[in-house]
Amino acid sequence: MPQMIDRFGGTHTTTSDGAVSAFSDGVFAVLAHRAAGEQLKSALEHDPDLVAAHALKGLGSVLLGKAENFETGAKLSIKASAALERVGGTVSERALVEALEVAASGSLSGAAERLEAHVRGNPRDLLALKLSNALRFMCGDRDVMLSVTGGALGAWDNSMPGHGFLLGLHAFGLEECGHFTEAERFGRMSVREEPSDSWGIHAVGHVLEMQGRTDEGIAWFEASRSVWPNCNNFAYHLAWHLALFQLEQRSYDAVLALYDTEIRPIETDDFRDMANAVSILWRLEQEGVQVGSRWEGLYDIALKRRSDTSYVFASLHYLLALLAAGDDAAAAELVTAMAASGVRGDEQATLATNLGLDIARALMRLRGGPHRIMDVVRQEGGLACASFERLVRDMPAIGGSHAQRDVFVRSLLSIAACAGDLPAFDTVTRARHTFRKMDRYDGLIRTRLSAGALEPARELMPDHGVH
Repeated sequence: MPQMIDRFGGTHTTTSDGAVSAFSDGVFAVLAHRAAGEQLKSALEHDPDLVAAHALKGLGSVLLGKAENFETGAKLSIKASAALERVGGTVSERALVEALEVAASGSLSGAAERLEAHVRGNPRDLLALKLSNALRFMCGDRDVMLSVTGGALGAWDNSMPGHGFLLGLHAFGLEECGHFTEAERFGRMSVREEPSDSWGIHAVGHVLEMQGRTDEGIAWFEASRSVWPNCNNFAYHLAWHLALFQLEQRSYDAVLALYDTEIRPIETDDFRDMANAVSILWRLEQEGVQVGSRWEGLYDIALKRRSDTSYVFASLHYLLALLAAGDDAAAAELVTAMAASGVRGDEQATLATNLGLDIARALMRLRGGPHRIMDVVRQEGGLACASFERLVRDMPAIGGSHAQRDVFVRSLLSIAACAGDLPAFDTVTRARHTFRKMDRYDGLIRTRLSAGALEPARELMPDHGVH
């Protein structure tokens, strides 16, 4: 059958201009973090055997990170494979279908590897680059993320459609690897070239946070607001970043207002939305701010998800919601489910066994939420400094960004402070500041930490539970 090339470098076995045009619009939506469902639906209406549309739907489902999404991905993998068999397929189509099959089986990094093998010979296939980047992000493979985009850059110039999006992908990899000057340069270039590149906006925001440039961070995200309404739920994440800068300024009322209107305007169980909401409320409570009834909807979702261990990063956020709500029994059930997941033998199960479970058990010292650290530490004794160092060092493997994982690192810091364990506190602090500039939070704790004396730390965690 004839082959056609979409405007972002993907090749398709089809005779339908309408299918390829609609699919290209869908790829643009994915690159810009917009909803792509209607475009993919249109592409399949033009050509029911458009392989890439079936595969992209499946990979999009798997990237949602819940048990039922992996099941949906597996079903769509069968559809995509059948379409591929009927039409023969291009190299782009085969890469997408094979990546989906691997991802739906539970290996996100394996799926990324398949896409990256394709990209090495086809560095202008921007969808494959974007999907590889998203999968590596979920796996915490920041070095690979950066090397893949860096390897592709030489095949591009700014006259090619999507070049700005590639710069944004590269900027984020640079930031996560600690190359902040270059990350900011590439991120700002991406936004100038492609103003709809919310990922490039996001990358620059990360740099500003890691460098403690709070006023600049607020101005940067406020200036990007015209982009937010066009985004899918990524708009909630951009609002979350703005809230982090407001939190650093102790503008607590502004953070709560932003939470209600733009971080959590609707109750969704998307793990990314949950992570935004849980982590900002947790940070607020760590600083003694009353959040009222805002935990309730999050608790309900976390309770339903306590046995879903499909994605460790998500499970750890569900755990915080259960702990904040004071449901120690449900939190224990979640930890037990993580321990039992090892029998599955898939990638996330192995991660849970080797790292996630240890993080979860450390967080269980926070039973009842941040304000009950003191009693738990007294009951359970001192900390293992070396263990905390390993948790912070290896934590990128759970996925997400430095900014997202910091809610867990801050919690380890709080536990060490409340235990009066200065060696553990210093260990976590050093590890935390490998990438980020010292901020107000650890400075606040340090002023209240007296080695060997627990009482000063109690003031940091007032008992103001909302349940």
